[in-house]
Parts: sequence; structure tokens; C-alpha cells
Amino acid sequence: MAKQTDLITLWRTILQAGGPEAYIQAQLRERGYLVERRETDKMSEKELEDYKKSLKTEAAEKRALQRESWKAYRANHIVHLGEGVHWSDEKANDKWDVPNAEERAAENGLPPLDSPQQLAEALGISVPDLRWLTYHRDAATHIHYVRFMIPKRDGKQRPIWAPLPKLKAAQHWILFNVVERLQVHGAVHGFLAGRSTLTNASIHTDSRVILKMDIKDFFPTITWRRVKGVFRKAGYREQIATLLALLCTESPRDVVEHEGKRYYVSLGHRCLPQGAPTSPAITNVLCLRMDQRIVGLAAKLGWRYTRYADDMTFSLPGDHKGKPNLGKLMGLVKRIVGAEGFTVHPDKIRVARHGGCQRVTGLVVNGASEPRVPRQLRRQVRAAIHNLQKGKPLKEGETIVTLKGMAAYIHMTDRELGAKLLAELKRRHPAEGTA
Repeated sequence: MAKQTDLITLWRTILQAGGPEAYIQAQLRERGYLVERRETDKMSEKELEDYKKSLKTEAAEKRALQRESWKAYRANHIVHLGEGVHWSDEKANDKWDVPNAEERAAENGLPPLDSPQQLAEALGISVPDLRWLTYHRDAATHIHYVRFMIPKRDGKQRPIWAPLPKLKAAQHWILFNVVERLQVHGAVHGFLAGRSTLTNASIHTDSRVILKMDIKDFFPTITWRRVKGVFRKAGYREQIATLLALLCTESPRDVVEHEGKRYYVSLGHRCLPQGAPTSPAITNVLCLRMDQRIVGLAAKLGWRYTRYADDMTFSLPGDHKGKPNLGKLMGLVKRIVGAEGFTVHPDKIRVARHGGCQRVTGLVVNGASEPRVPRQLRRQVRAAIHNLQKGKPLKEGETIVTLKGMAAYIHMTDRELGAKLLAELKRRHPAEGTA
């Protein structure tokens, strides 16, 4: 099989010749296989036999050149991307491209990507590899993700689809060079540099009322076509937006065994997988208009608003004198969220008033002081360290690694206590939990 570099060089030669047909004719002539067409009526039997034999030889050589040309074409073009994905190798403006797309991309500080070849080169892969990473099958024997399960707070299992190394590298390039350069709203605190659960909770200290609402099926709701719209709006045209969207999405799948063979069967449209490095950042970009609308609504009613992934938090400041308008806020937020293509989870709406414990992204925000970890967590870590000092075993589910993680979490809000706990754990088990 010809090497990739040889096929790329061959395609350049084909283009210089004027295209596949012109290249094939030139090669047949150069190699002495091109037969001059003649009338056969006056040929002798021997001449006719030789003439037919030369035509067969020419046809066989032509077929070989056609296969060679097709391999060269496939090495330089996407050709096809599977079921349900429209693709054309012809580079033409699409009616859904934003006006002056290249200028929009430049304004966003995005790398110029005008062709699949240019994208593949930026990702450090070949065009066939790019096609392999983006090709969609409803029933696949191989996918570019590995699935594992993690427990949810309600006791159920959440499937995480982690990309395999080659796709993960491509997604990281897209994240750093494209997605992280796009605009997100200031109310967003998840998966942004300099933002955290702490900065999210800090907005909501000293509140009369805290309202928490979750977006249902957040990642699965964001289909690959919506992701494609993000990249088109950013300034990329149809071809590149399609490829970028496919690189960042995958269908939810079930694993099925049939006749000794494993299949990954699609259960719906491609969407953002939980586990891909690009997924959280894409949600932040895609929700810009929703965040803008909700911030405006909240401010009008006297409330504060932040969002951490699918967790929306609203708080009414402690010094607010007017009516809370809680019911009105909830109803209008549901309407806005619905208009933006999402659904508020009806079972995950929580209201916490001033007299009870108020938590935001896991941190206690009662009063005017800074957010802090729950007292119960601090006691748990202290008790575990005490047991270690006494030579007692840790409780079921506790390990040095998890305890160091808890201590680091405490350190985020209480540096003095967190540093003390981390130092004690490191003193007793210096090697565990370190990279």
C-alpha cells in the first residue's frame, strides 16, 4: 500500500495534469498503453485479435490508474462521513455561513482553517485519520471512547465517555485554540481559568433566599448540530464547522454482543459526551444568550445569578427590601431555559431561606463571611487523621488519597486549616496521593 506522503505527492501530480481523467490519459500515452481507435471492418482476423488484446491491456491499465487516482483522492479529501452526515468535498460558500466568516474568525483570534487538509495539518494528523476520527456509524465495531461509570449523588450511575489518546489530543487542540477563545458570560464559573466552586459560591453570601435549579440532561441535549452552530458563529465555514463538531461529539451508545462480536449501537443523535475535554467549555459558549437573558431577568427582580455547568443559582441579597418574586422568577427562568432548547429538571429545584443551611456548589454561604466547606467534612478529615495518629484503621471508603483531596478542598476556603491537615497527611504518608 502506498505511503501517505506518496499519495499526497501523487494527488499534486494529478492536479498539475489537469485532473484524474487528464492524468490517466497522459499516463496511458506515456507508458505506451493508449490505443489509437480504428475501424475494424477491414481488419484481418489476426489484426482484429491483436487490436482487441491491446484494448483489453489498455482497459486493465486504465482501471489500475483509476484505483491509484482514487487512493490519492481519498488521501487528500474527506469523501464521506457516514450515516446522516451531509458532506461535500467541493469548497463552496453555504447559505448558513456567517457573512465575512474569515473576518469573524480573525476577530475571535481563531486560527485560519479553510480546508480539511489545513485542519488535519493543525491537528498533526492525516486527512484519512481526520475522516476516521469523525466518521459516524449507527452500529460501530470500534469507537474512539472508553466508557466507565461513576456514582451520582442520588445513588445512580453516570456513564463517562473518555476519548482515546488520538481523539483526546485533537480535542485538546480545539479546546485551547478555538473554544477557549470564544466569548462566555461573566455569570459562568465552571471550567474557566480563575473560576471555581468558590468564586461561584462567593456571589451568593448573605442571602435572604437562595434558589437552585438544574438543567435536565444538559450535555445530551446539546447535539452535534448545535455544536456545529457554535463553530459557524465563531467564523468557520460549513466544512470546518462540520468536522470540528463531529470531533467534539459522539452518540450515546449501548454495548451489544451479537454472534460473538461487540457492537456499539447508537441510541440517539451525536451530542457532547461527558468526559471529553471540550464538552464543558462548549456548553459555556453555547449558553451565552441564555445567560444574558437570565442575568437581565434576575437583575430586574433584584436577584443575583451564576451558573456552574448545569447548576443555576439565584440569590436575593440580605438587604433587599422589596418582594422576593420567587414564583415569578422560577416561572420566567423555566420559560427562558425552554426557549434556549433546554429543560429545567423538575425534581432538582431547591429553595434555602436565611434561617436554614444555605449551600452553593457544596460550600456554605450563610452570613456575610466567605464561603466555607461544611463542618461535617472538616470533622471527618480531623477524625480520620486522629485515627491514623492512634494507629486505627480508616473507615470504609476512606483512603489517604481521598483524605488528601478533602484536605485540599478545605484549603481552598480555609488556607490555615487546610495546610495543617495536608501537612499532617503528608508527614504520615508522603508517597501516597502524589503524582
